[in-house]
Amino acid sequence: MSKSIIILFLFCFSNVFAQSKATIIGNIKSSENESLIGASISLEVNNQHYYAISDTLGNFKENLPLGQVKITLSQLGYLKKDINFNFLRDTIISIVLEKDISLLKEVIIANDKKRGITTLSGGKLSFNLKELSSVPTVLGTTDIIKLLQLTPGVQNSGDANGYLYVRGGDPGHNAILYDGTPIYGMSHLLGIFPFYNTDHIKEVEFDKSSSNSKYGGRLSSTTLLIPNKKIPSELGIQGNVGVLASQLTLTVPVNQKSGFYISGRKTYIDEIVAPLLHSGSKKNDIQNMKYGFSDGNLTFISQISKNNLLSVDAFISGDELKIKDDNLALRTSLKWSNFTASPTLITTFSPKTSMSNSVYFSKYSNELNMEQATIEFGVSSYVKDFGFNNAVKYWIKNIPVESGIQYVHHDLQPQKVNIENLTDNNTTQSNVINADEVGVFTTVRPKLTDRLNAELGLRINYYTSGSNDSYLHFQPRILLNYVANEKYSFYGSYNKQYQYLSLITTSSVGIPTDFWIASSDGIKPQSSDEFSIGSNQNISKNISSSFGGFYRSMKDLLEYPYGITQFNEVTTLKNDLLVGKGKAYGLEMMLRKNNGKFTGWLSYTLSWSDRNFDELNNGNTYFAKYDRRHNLSIVGMYDLNTKWNFGVTQIFSSGNRFTMPTSWYFINNNPVKEYSGYNNAQMPNYIRTDISVNYFFLKTNKKESALNFSVYNTFNIDNPIYVVLNVQVNEDKNSVIVKQEKKVLYRILPSISWRFKF
Repeated sequence: MSKSIIILFLFCFSNVFAQSKATIIGNIKSSENESLIGASISLEVNNQHYYAISDTLGNFKENLPLGQVKITLSQLGYLKKDINFNFLRDTIISIVLEKDISLLKEVIIANDKKRGITTLSGGKLSFNLKELSSVPTVLGTTDIIKLLQLTPGVQNSGDANGYLYVRGGDPGHNAILYDGTPIYGMSHLLGIFPFYNTDHIKEVEFDKSSSNSKYGGRLSSTTLLIPNKKIPSELGIQGNVGVLASQLTLTVPVNQKSGFYISGRKTYIDEIVAPLLHSGSKKNDIQNMKYGFSDGNLTFISQISKNNLLSVDAFISGDELKIKDDNLALRTSLKWSNFTASPTLITTFSPKTSMSNSVYFSKYSNELNMEQATIEFGVSSYVKDFGFNNAVKYWIKNIPVESGIQYVHHDLQPQKVNIENLTDNNTTQSNVINADEVGVFTTVRPKLTDRLNAELGLRINYYTSGSNDSYLHFQPRILLNYVANEKYSFYGSYNKQYQYLSLITTSSVGIPTDFWIASSDGIKPQSSDEFSIGSNQNISKNISSSFGGFYRSMKDLLEYPYGITQFNEVTTLKNDLLVGKGKAYGLEMMLRKNNGKFTGWLSYTLSWSDRNFDELNNGNTYFAKYDRRHNLSIVGMYDLNTKWNFGVTQIFSSGNRFTMPTSWYFINNNPVKEYSGYNNAQMPNYIRTDISVNYFFLKTNKKESALNFSVYNTFNIDNPIYVVLNVQVNEDKNSVIVKQEKKVLYRILPSISWRFKF
């Protein structure tokens, strides 16, 4: 009898013990029904804490004690979410996270239907591409580079220029990464066409301070182009048919666990515009000019197992410009191209640990050939990268951490010059540079208090080149974000950067004769220190504002004053490159309205940027070329009804700097120029108004058909891209008349296009 009682007691006790714990299984998705990988999950039960990370399917699983449970979910780029419930048995839950960037540094430009623009800590912004489709553009297709130029700290580059100028930096100080792969050629001809097909890009993250330790190698900003990583469930097609170019994107499911996206673009300027230009040309005009480009994107995604997601991304583009001038017996050919490929494997080891590994290849090349009479001149360059990226997300107690290692081999040919029939001897000059770069990074995101959050990062880089130059650099990154209340938040940050590859610009307009050079043969890496502070304010439910300031000091900057006209057998980059320093500082402000029929924003930047080179301006400090004191942008969008919406953009900025003679005098009857300083003159202020109208034939979540009409530079204001000085000397050669001729590329440019999605 006693044995029976003991057995019964043990059975009851074991049953109670077995029921004291249960399993919770969760799935995390975005509002767009996309599985969120690497989301951080914190679970609290009976004062006990548990931590997990979602796997490649967005799932997590944890064995917990029974009781009142609090689940806190957070994911980069999404609003943190808390869930409370009484946990009594095995439970399966499904959770949806909404887009929100309140605790991040990067700009997320995403197809989030609920917001057009969102303020980030660190003074950054988030864009919704679909909500901003009514912002006017040159050809009626979304151009994120142009959108970024409408925000604080990013300067208007003017016409004929596709580069970014961020917080007083040079164009080569900005990194563009396509799925983590660097892209070195960043524009189509004269900046008219968007550099990439936005239909293929899911989101764009923009960090104008490059403050994430995961990314390095640039002094200014980092732009991440992220293709769609959602496995397609049904066949889809979308595109845009315009006057000068068209684009098409196909979404193709292979099976339930794999699928791909493929996109293509092509211009048909030669077929439509060239005959019109030829028929209206005068005898002294260029009689034959042809230009064309095409590009393509491919993304393949496969859930190869429960814990492994494989993706392969590729991008290719090619441009060609040909000019034939019979009056000068001159023929010019310019070609440039990009190619990238990168397979990536994301693995979830446990609910608390996930890892991403990728290898990549990237190549950019350009080639200029000129032939006049019997003389032939050619100059070409290329840069090739072979790289590996590793990143691991994990938890240390209740602190999320991301660490990793990166390697890249650089293969560059800055300039290969070939000259034939200029002298008795033909000349060929080339120099190939090989370099290796290893980076290790760690970022921790502790919550210091209920209101104070931090992001603390450290990046360590080791760089070596074939010339036996090697460098070891430590780059700390610090961001503090204080949330005072629901209306006010404040931030402060410090970033240290080193840049080992530098862009040498040889043209003031968007003609891709620029080339890249690596730190070698005594050429030191560029470096910068940046401090920034700011605040965000929620003025009302629909209106918010942000204010901020920054200071950046830069060392070992490079200047190449000769352009493509300096070529002979003794020319070397080491001798011709100038080395100097610079600084930039300014104030940034933004006021925006998010909801209602009328939305938009006002952006203003007051900034200074200067340079100091011993060989220029007698060693005195001078203004940088793209020192624009004032940058003002106003963007407005109005939804009249479900069929019509309108957009307007107003831009004002100070003109960029250039060097101009201040006086002329004669020596031995020859006119001589006299300069008062380097970059002593300024172009006229840049003023432009753009408008757009969208008419929707059909608009649902899955289908869309719309006609876009846009007018670029509506009031036909002259915005010159450079100035030519025409010098006239009288017959006695004792006086000079100098006239300025301002060269304008774009005047009024109307365009019409049809956008569709089925």
